[in-house]
Amino acid sequence: MQWITMFKKEVLESWRNKKWIWVPIVMMLLTMMDPISYYYLPEIINLAGGVPEGTIIEIPSLAPTEVVMMSLEQLSLFGVFIIVLTSMSTIAGERQNGTTEIILVKPIKHHNYVTAKWTAFLLLIWFGLFLGMLINWYYTNLLFGDLSFLTMVKIVMFYGLWFTLVLTISIFFNTLFKVPGLVAACTVITLLILSVINMIFGHKLTLFPNQLSTYIYQMIETNSISNQLVGTSVIILFLCGILLFLSIYLFKNKEVMN
Repeated sequence: MQWITMFKKEVLESWRNKKWIWVPIVMMLLTMMDPISYYYLPEIINLAGGVPEGTIIEIPSLAPTEVVMMSLEQLSLFGVFIIVLTSMSTIAGERQNGTTEIILVKPIKHHNYVTAKWTAFLLLIWFGLFLGMLINWYYTNLLFGDLSFLTMVKIVMFYGLWFTLVLTISIFFNTLFKVPGLVAACTVITLLILSVINMIFGHKLTLFPNQLSTYIYQMIETNSISNQLVGTSVIILFLCGILLFLSIYLFKNKEVMN
């Protein structure tokens, strides 16, 4: 009952802050931007007057799988920043302004406090991702060719795990620091380190979290879920579990010491 109350509070607060409106809208814009701009690129160039009169511009056609991967690349960059910016003060901000101390006096169990916030943000992010990929699926089918709805759902299910890991890393640093800016910086640095490790050792670490997009592309191409995709997903879930456990442990001990 306590956890449900905390969860409802977080969802309501996100609604009041318009996060349930602008986060899905931004996700949708990110995923629809590439299909539309690429399809109408010749017209855009002509309208801009960037070519001599009479020039015919032919843009190579893309397969539906390539269009989807373009949108996933947008989400890998800008979508991650959205998650970091929206979650960087979820715990750190309340610890900084003293709200956490007031809430925990009631008393609220530390694991309920952390997991309720994590789940509320997770629901928001997955909702935005689903709407974003839904509109991408619509324009991909409309402009480039057939992509099954089931494939789109699989993409959301697997790629959502990457967003879950990003959020969990942010929550972990939320329990470590009281300054939201420091939380955001540490989260971004951690993601950059993971990217560098993947670039250097990716050929050996076949189940490394950053390999997820590669296996999703293979899934779309072959219409089958590979063992590597399943294994990478399990690793990501395991890391999320460990980070969430550490977040609760660190948060509890820091508050007790304070």
